[in-house]
This record gives sequence, C-alpha cells and structure tokens, in this order.
Amino acid sequence: MSYRIERDSMGEIQVPKNALWGAQTERSRQNFNIGIEKMPIALIQALALVKKNAAKANEAAGKLNMQISQAIQHAADTIIKGEVDEQFPLSLWQTGSGTQTNMNVNEVIAYLAAKTGMTVHPNDHVNMSQSSNDVFPTAIHVAAVRLIEQQLFPVMEQMIQTLKKLETENEKIIKIGRTHLQDATPVTFAQEISGWRSGLEHSYQMLELTLHELKQLALGGTAVGTGLNASKEYIQLFFNFLNEETDNQFIENPNKFHALASKDAVVFTSGALKALAANAMKMANDIRWMASGPRSGLGEITIPANEPGSSIMPGKINPTQCEALTMIGIQVMGNDTTIGIGASQGNFELNVYMPVIAYNLLQSIELLADGLRSFDQNCLIGIKADQEKMALYVERSLMLVTALNPHIGYDNGAKIAKKAFEENTTLKQAALSSGLVTEEEYERWVIPEQMLGQ
Repeated sequence: MSYRIERDSMGEIQVPKNALWGAQTERSRQNFNIGIEKMPIALIQALALVKKNAAKANEAAGKLNMQISQAIQHAADTIIKGEVDEQFPLSLWQTGSGTQTNMNVNEVIAYLAAKTGMTVHPNDHVNMSQSSNDVFPTAIHVAAVRLIEQQLFPVMEQMIQTLKKLETENEKIIKIGRTHLQDATPVTFAQEISGWRSGLEHSYQMLELTLHELKQLALGGTAVGTGLNASKEYIQLFFNFLNEETDNQFIENPNKFHALASKDAVVFTSGALKALAANAMKMANDIRWMASGPRSGLGEITIPANEPGSSIMPGKINPTQCEALTMIGIQVMGNDTTIGIGASQGNFELNVYMPVIAYNLLQSIELLADGLRSFDQNCLIGIKADQEKMALYVERSLMLVTALNPHIGYDNGAKIAKKAFEENTTLKQAALSSGLVTEEEYERWVIPEQMLGQ
C-alpha cells in the first residue's frame, strides 16, 4: 500500500494514499484496533449535517470566508448523501467523547473541500465555534430524531393499519381467552388483536414524548458548557439553518452543563424503545403460540409459510418472523441497560461513554424499524384464523362456567368445572348431572357471545 505524509499537532504520520482522512483519524485507526463495531453511518451523516449548518452560521456571523463555507457545505453534502461511507473507518471503542470521530468527519470534509483549491483546516475552519463535546451529543440527538421520524414512525403507522384491518376481518370470531397460559373466558379474536394494536399506539405516543427532549441540543456549549468561542449570534443562526434544512424544531438546550454531562434524554428515548420492544415481543409470542402445531399445538391461526423450517424434517414450517422480532426485542433491552449505565457516568462536565450510548440507541431504532417492517410484510398481513379450531376450544372450555357464578355461586361453579375435568365430560354434561342447573337454564346463561364485554 502506498502512503502520503500527514501532519497534526503531534507530528507526522503515514496515511493511506487514497484515504480522505488525515493524521488524527489515522492515529485513532492505529491506536484503537478493537472489535468490528464502527461508528454508525447515521451518526456520521448527522455530524456532517451539523458541520454544514455550523459553516453556514459562521459565515453569516462574519467569522468564516464565504468560499470556504460553501466548500465545507458541499463536502458535507457528499457525506450526507452516503457517497464516501468507506472514509469513516474508526472503531466504536475509542475516546468516550467521540473526539476522534468528530475529527474524522472534520478531516474528510477538509480534504474534500480543499479540492476546490483552497486551504481548509479541519480544526480552524470545519470545527470553528465547536467542540467534540457539544457537537457529538448534538449529532446523537439529531440522528435519533431523524431515524425515529423517518424510519420507525412510518413502519409503526403501517403496522397499526395492518392490525386495524385484521380486527375488522376477525371481529365476529370468538375464541377462548387465556391467562397464565390456561383457559379463561371467551374473547373475540379482534379483541385480542386490539391489544396488540393498542400496545403499538401507546409506544408511538411514548416515543413522541421523547422527541421533546431529544430536540434540545447541546450545540453552543463547546468544551465544558460555558460556550467558549461560540457566540450567541452563531448559535441562533445555527438553529435557524438546521431547522430550515431539516424541517424540524430543534432548540438550544438551556443548560449546556446538563447537555454535555447528562444523557437523560437518550435514556428516556431508550426506555420508550424498550417498551416498544416489549409490546412487539408480546405480540410475536402470542402469534407463535396460536400458530403452534400444525397438528399438535394450539393451531388457532395460520401464518405465512415463507421458507423451509428444518434441514432434516421435510415440510416443517417455523414462525421465523416471530423469532427474529423477539431476538430484536431482547437486543433492544440489552442496549437499554448499556445506555442507562453509560448515562450514569457523566462525571463533572462531560459524559465519556457517548460512542457506545450512540451506537446502542441508533441500533435499537434501526433494528426495530427493520424488524417491525419485516414482521408486518412477512407475517402479520398473512395471518388467518382457523374458525373451527377456535370454536372447538370455546366449546370444550371449562371456564364458561364463569357465566353461572351469578346464578349458582362460585363454589358450585367450581364443583361443576372440577367434575367435568375429572370425568372428561363437557361442561354442560357436568352441570346438568350435578342437579344445580337445568338444561333450559344452562342454555340461557352460558352464551359465549354474551361473555365478551361491551
């Protein structure tokens, strides 16, 4: 491999000749050859978005030459469009402030901008009025907001519509309810589906609440929260330009000491993502239980047969979409634990767990968006109820005896249910042979359609 010589405040270093990065990126690349996890591209693009609008603000404030500003903006757009993703090679496991990734972005922008023939310095120009300590947490928030609004929310909205359609299709189908995995009183299949839908709707509302916190940005705090080298004019211009470009409502965090050292907005968001993961797991587990079989399980529903399920058992079909979604769920829960612990370590004026916090937060959002989309397209839309099987379970259920409670009392109802179970008869046969209920009374009182609530 051929090299060129780059220089920084520590001296000279060899950099691969075709690389767009500079000395500081190369030092990090060599010093932190740890793991395979890299900084998320969504975060890199958010950093570039910050750099672009910082350049605009510095130019408008009279601090940055117009030609240099425009060159920085053009270079940042190249990154935002994903045209140079391979130029961000740094390991996630680096400095806890994200300084080296901030410099990676600064250096690539400077290199691209310099192609116009001007001298563009990664610190003096691209990083003007900024510090890694305010830029990196700003980029975390910007990336998370954009992923939630542009990727996760549309998927959740589509999934909610799918569930509403399933509710309509199954509103008249009665099935047995289950608590503790045991038979309970009847519900409609639509009622059961409505629980899944409501879970997603509540998770959506929770995530909407978190956006109020995520949209408060640390930018302007610079190194320790005092805002050294960042004028009030620059900060206001930055937010004006950023909101104009993103069509969003990002605002300045009123306390930069909190913004740099605390990550509670991310913890709040991660908690809402964990709630979504929990609701998704509940739905996926219900579906794979109901689809179990096809002949030796519950078999109440069928799900799409997408691929062979076994390398040895011909014809076997497994609930693979359910399995993928539940694995995503536990990954999100694990990510939340890491985020919570990392956020608790904001010592004095800076949290230095930001790369791993960013990685886990953005992974949770992207995994849930992709996983829910796959589940919706490859499983949920193809669910079909086996009405005969559902009706059979209702007919055989001993918990229909609950409808007799107001008439013969709980204890007598328990005797009838126990008698039916022990003698392996129907509930009706046990009720009539007990002498506690006549056939006319049983037919009038035990009507599954009247046990469904409002």
